[in-house]
Amino acid sequence: MEQRKADIRGQVINPIDLVNYQEGAAVSRTVIDKKVGTVTLFSFAQGQGLSEHTAPYDALVFLLDGEAEVTISGKPLQLKSGDMVIMPANEPHALKAIKQFKMMLVMIRA
Repeated sequence: MEQRKADIRGQVINPIDLVNYQEGAAVSRTVIDKKVGTVTLFSFAQGQGLSEHTAPYDALVFLLDGEAEVTISGKPLQLKSGDMVIMPANEPHALKAIKQFKMMLVMIRA
């Protein structure tokens, strides 16, 4: 479910406040969507996640809140608030909420 977008340009905002938790669901909000890349905020309820997939570009995941397991090419990584990982292009990866978590996903298409 994607949350409604408001123009937030030129404002000081805590990204944690831009996406809410929803029981049993994953919620996303794209804050920048350009030809060269995207910045998307996500919240995941405990136990929710993204199944294994690949992307043609490197993607940076920055955990804003909570705890997650990010698996890259079969290797599980534990992330907590303040941690980040770069998921390499064309390598299978998945995410799962160990505890509910919020993250910022930055993908540069170059």
